[in-house]
Amino acid sequence: MKTIHILVLAILTLFISPKITAKETPTNILVLIHSDKGGTYKMAQEIAKGITSNPDTKATIKLVKASDNPLLSTIPIATVSELPSYDGIVWGSPVYFGNISTPMSAFLAQMVDVWTAHALEGMPTAVFMSAGSGAGRELALQSFWNSLAVHGMILVSNGIRTTEKIDNSIPQGNSVLGASSLASNKAVVRPSESELLVAYEQGMNFAKVATALKGTFNKTEITIAKQPTTDIETTLKQKNIILPTAPNPVGNYTPYSRSGNLVFINQVALKEGKVLYPGKVGVDVTEEEAKKATEQTMLNVIAVLKLAVNGDLNKVKKTVQLTGIFNTTTDYTQHANLMNVASDLSVAIFGDKGKHARGTLGTSSIPVNSPVEIQAIFEVE
Repeated sequence: MKTIHILVLAILTLFISPKITAKETPTNILVLIHSDKGGTYKMAQEIAKGITSNPDTKATIKLVKASDNPLLSTIPIATVSELPSYDGIVWGSPVYFGNISTPMSAFLAQMVDVWTAHALEGMPTAVFMSAGSGAGRELALQSFWNSLAVHGMILVSNGIRTTEKIDNSIPQGNSVLGASSLASNKAVVRPSESELLVAYEQGMNFAKVATALKGTFNKTEITIAKQPTTDIETTLKQKNIILPTAPNPVGNYTPYSRSGNLVFINQVALKEGKVLYPGKVGVDVTEEEAKKATEQTMLNVIAVLKLAVNGDLNKVKKTVQLTGIFNTTTDYTQHANLMNVASDLSVAIFGDKGKHARGTLGTSSIPVNSPVEIQAIFEVE
């Protein structure tokens, strides 16, 4: 009889101990965001406050990529491999044309190994967004949900909670799918008090669900294979490519213009302050000289690009578009052969990221009598 009692106690201990341990350790929730101007981060802070209002619940805010915004400079960057270690994840992003942001999409695209390992199945998840004018926010929230549903995560909706507390005298960002803010509507400071309240209540509710589900799913450790990266400065040295000093503007304009993640650059064939092989191709300039001028122009473009990324060309994600404009006679037709020099240089420096769409054309003259001008568009971090 004594042996039976011991056996029963052992079995009970086997089943009960993990649950006791699960309750003793804090519920650990990740609030994972991308933020441009700080609106999503402010929402994340309120989500985190709501989470930690629940006893024994911890909230950690992390970014999917580094930000130049001083408000975000001290926030740690998350890795894909750490995601399965949490008891729940709340995701936040700005709305980009009815979708989640490019950096958030890029982070989700790295989660193939997580998906194949079933590492997030059964884990609770929720979303929130900073929605600009509000147009497209439902589409963006749904696209977020679609991505997370593929991982088998348990989607925790916001429902209509707190709607009775919202100040409806002004436009508010709200959705049954998750909290949002009308960032570009400046009738009040954004996120508004009501929007922050919705975020706080969402955090509170999510913490309750995450705590209830804690220990009901496996936390699978995974290792994400790192893709080898090539340092651009090393590539330049290996290929003996020497970038010139970026030419200074000679008018009321800047050497480059940045809009979001795109950098726009125009350059001509200046070398050490003088035009290299000035004149018209086929009249004053031979094709070989025109190719050397094109190479110099493209080097000037890359030199300016280096300024745009604060000296780190590894931040260049893609050469998007190159347009070559050549000073030629009306019957000249070999513009593409001349422009190949610039295209080849882009690929030589950036590899596959240097491949691009391209345009070439001829014109009767170019400023400062340069034989070539190159207009370039790059995507950067």
